[in-house]
Amino acid sequence: MINERGRLVAGGMKDNVESLESEKDDEMIFMELALRVKMRKEFDKQLGPVNFAMASRERALAISAIINDDILYVVSEPDTDYGSLPKKILKIIHSE
Repeated sequence: MINERGRLVAGGMKDNVESLESEKDDEMIFMELALRVKMRKEFDKQLGPVNFAMASRERALAISAIINDDILYVVSEPDTDYGSLPKKILKIIHSE
């Protein structure tokens, strides 16, 4: 979980998984993600709120979703089924 300022507030890397970036790079990614989330809100009135955002990269699949004022940021293997993973994440978020 990342707060609206781009700071990690909960969670982290799964045990026995090597990070693809340094801790400093993580901080930059989180701040950039928080900025993108704020910018997307500019279009909520016209298009409705964002359910999730996804980036498919060569080495990772990244999905972000808003929970209250925080951002849930999930990074998985690049070959993950990107058609079903966001739906599973949203189902978990909305079941609470």
